[in-house]
Formats: sequence, C-alpha cells, structure tokens
Amino acid sequence: MRTNKEYKNAALARLDGNWKPAVLATLVYLLIVMVFAGAYQAPAFLNPAMPTAPESMGFLLGIGGASLLVGIFLFYPLEVGYHNSMRILYERRDYDSTRNMFDIFKSNYLHKVAGMFLMNLKVLLWTFLFIIPGIVMAFAYAMTPYILEEHPEISAWDASARSREMMKGHKFDLFYLYLSFIGWALLAIVTLGIGFLWLSPYVEGAVAAFYNDLKAEQGEMAVTE
Repeated sequence: MRTNKEYKNAALARLDGNWKPAVLATLVYLLIVMVFAGAYQAPAFLNPAMPTAPESMGFLLGIGGASLLVGIFLFYPLEVGYHNSMRILYERRDYDSTRNMFDIFKSNYLHKVAGMFLMNLKVLLWTFLFIIPGIVMAFAYAMTPYILEEHPEISAWDASARSREMMKGHKFDLFYLYLSFIGWALLAIVTLGIGFLWLSPYVEGAVAAFYNDLKAEQGEMAVTE
C-alpha cells in the first residue's frame, strides 16, 4: 500500500486540467440529494406546529416512510454511481463523470439497491452494539459500492462481505487517508460548503487509488501510474 501523500498525488494527477467535469458531477449529485431531502423536510419546516399535533402524526409517519424509500431507491444507487464515476475517472481517465454516474445508477439497479441497503443495515446492527464497532465496520464495508459495480455476479449480501475481506488490515489505513483531508475540509466549511465541490473529487480520487491497491493485493488487475 502507498502513503497518503502518494494517493493524494495520484488523485491530483488525474484531476489536473480536468477539474470541471468532476466538479460538475459532484454538484449534480449534491443538488439531487439536497432537493429530495429538502422536499421531504419542507412540510414540517413550513408548519412547525405539525410535529406536535396528534392529527398530523400519520402524515409525519408517511413523510418519514417516503424519505426512507427515497433514500433506499434513489440515494443508495446514486451513491454507487457517484463513487464509481470518480473511480472511472481515476482508472480510465474517462472524464464524462455526470453521464457515467447516471449510467451506473441505471445498470443492475435493484442489485445496487439491495447491496447498499444490506451494507447499511449491517453497519446499523453493529452500531446498535456500540458506536465504535459500527464505525469500524463502516470502514470494513467501504469498498462495497465499487464491488457492486465491478462484480455484478457477486450477490448483494456477499458484496459487503467481499469488502470486509479486502479491508482486513487496512481499515485504519483508510481512516488515516480520510483524516489527512481534515485541513481541506475545514477550509471547505469556511467557504460555506462550496469548497466541497472540489474536495470531494479529490478525496474520491485518492480512495479510488487506495481501492486499486486493494485489488492488486487480491490478484485483480490494477491501474498503473
């Protein structure tokens, strides 16, 4: 495995002169998430008394259920699409990231929905035990979105198990890689979040490089610099 600096340099090398499509894909992804999340929060925001009114409880439960379904059937496969569009940018230098995100979203759709649902369910169940095991398992399952796209022959349940196997001995490595971006994240917050449009592709590129090294360890073909 390479150092954090090497992963970050690899990501920057791919993005150099090609930031625009990666930033655009990130903007589209975040706008979809914010629009749909905001749409389901709007009724309670516009009428703050609603949550305390007994007659509105059924309506609020309906809103909560609809939000859950949107999360499962829209955000989960879209997350797979976004992660893999950045992976494709890194691996193939294919910079049509927005189109790639939606193409991936549509292919093997139910398989991706099921895989992400089961992954998040496993993390949730671990979190019910204690917070720390939940965090550890979130890193163990972090490669699941890539596996769901690259290995559709692997069952939705086994995709997260495959990620857990790949991440043995490397969970702290990934945590440390994310931690190395903390300074940039603070700067992005200072810009009222606008900086995340650039930071997210940077992080995704570094994680894609990390994933490639994991694949090499498993005997799979990895991208050479």
